[in-house]
Amino acid sequence: MSDIITVKDLCLWYGSAQALKDININIPEHAITALIGPSGCGKSTFLKTLNRMNDLIPGVKITGEVRYAGQDIFAPGVDVNMLRKDIGMVFQKPNPFPMSVYDNIAYGPRTHGIKGKAKLDDIVERSLRDAAIWDEIKDRLKKNALGLSGGQQQRLCIARALAVEPQVLLMDEPTSALDPISTGKIEELASALKEKYTIVIVTHNMQQAVRISDQTAFFLLGELVEYGDTETIFSVPVDKRTEDYITGRFG
Repeated sequence: MSDIITVKDLCLWYGSAQALKDININIPEHAITALIGPSGCGKSTFLKTLNRMNDLIPGVKITGEVRYAGQDIFAPGVDVNMLRKDIGMVFQKPNPFPMSVYDNIAYGPRTHGIKGKAKLDDIVERSLRDAAIWDEIKDRLKKNALGLSGGQQQRLCIARALAVEPQVLLMDEPTSALDPISTGKIEELASALKEKYTIVIVTHNMQQAVRISDQTAFFLLGELVEYGDTETIFSVPVDKRTEDYITGRFG
C-alpha cells in the first residue's frame, strides 16, 4: 500500500497552548485509519490539520510538514478549496444544509462549476448510492433534508462529501450522535468506501476501531504514542500507556 498522506514533525499551538507535539505518521491509501485516545488529546485537531480546517481558527500556529499526494499542503500558493475538495470532511453531528436532499448533494459540484441538470442528476444518484442511502430517499429528493432521521442525515452528509469526488474522507466521530443501528450502517458504509477512498476516522469507540480500521493511532496529551496495524495495537501494544487506555485503566 502506498501512503497518500505523510506527516512529519507536526506541531500545532492554539495561542500559547500546544495541542500537537511532533506528530510523525504515514497514512496509507484505500485503508481506514482510526485515531483513538481520550477527549482533548489532539485527535480532532490532528484530523482538521489534514485539510487545513484549523486555518479557520484565530491564533493557530503550525510547524512541520503535511504532504498530500507528495505536495506540502502548507506551501504558498496551495488552493485550499481544491485541497478540501480532495480531502473531504464529515463532522460529529450531521449538518445537512436547510435545503432539499438534491440541493445538498448538488451544492459542492455546483460551486466547482458543474451546471448541467443531467450531470448533476448523475452525481446526486451516484453519491447517494455510494453512501448506501439512495433506495431509502430516492423518492424524497425534493424534500428538505432536515426531515430525515439522524442516521440518514449523517449518510446524506457523507454523500455530500463524496459528490465532489474526494480522494480522502476525514470523519470526526461520525457515529457518536447516532443509535446502534445507524452506527452499524455507517460502519458498513465506511468499510465499503475504502475500495474507492482513503478514510481517516476519529472515534471514542474502541470496538469501532477494532471492527472497521486497518491502522490505529493512539493519541495522548497531544502526542502520537503508538501507531500501527489495528490488530497488533489492540492485541500486543508496545507502549504501556496504550495498553492502559485500551484495557480501560484510564481515559
